[in-house]
Amino acid sequence: MGTHLSIDEVALSQGELYTTVTNKKFKGKQGCLVAIIAGTKANQVIEHICKIDYKKRSGVRCSRDHT
Repeated sequence: MGTHLSIDEVALSQGELYTTVTNKKFKGKQGCLVAIIAGTKANQVIEHICKIDYKKRSGVRCSRDHT
């Protein structure tokens, strides 16, 4: 899953909103996608991220300055 993830909002046609979680290491290339979550509300996103194995989630690091 990677140590640095990116969370972004994507709007599709007819007002459908999704949240994407990607591995920043792959810079948009193959293998970068971690999750696509229907909706953008924090509780929806948290619910789905919590379904990812704890050991994998615990490897993610917080870094506001990471690009």
